[in-house]
Amino acid sequence: MSKMIFINLPVADLARARGFYEALGFTHNPAFSDDAGACMVWSEAIYVMILTHAKWSGFTKRPICDAGASEVSLALAVDDRAAVDALVEAGAKAGGTADVNPPEDHGFMYQRTILDPDGHVWEPFWMDTAAAGGAAA
Repeated sequence: MSKMIFINLPVADLARARGFYEALGFTHNPAFSDDAGACMVWSEAIYVMILTHAKWSGFTKRPICDAGASEVSLALAVDDRAAVDALVEAGAKAGGTADVNPPEDHGFMYQRTILDPDGHVWEPFWMDTAAAGGAAA
């Protein structure tokens, strides 16, 4: 089996959250979805499981972070600067909050921030690894 990551996120309104992620370009996988959770696919290796608070509580007894708290930032690599802007703009139109952190432009790397409707931090970014001195992935 290839290596994959499943990011699990609690959401207050499953339909609203699904609409937000679809606006960003994620696709819905009904095989791993039900009335309490939806599997949203970013790539062959990256899946985001959006789970109602009730379903989330079946995985842990730890409290869900309050809206506005920050526990993790999820960065998504995209093809170019325009894709960074397009992702943030699409997310804002779908109920997210754009640029809660100032955009960063380092020449070789460009990044912006979008919060999903539940306050989860996403950072789409583009990086020219050759200009940054790193190896291409």
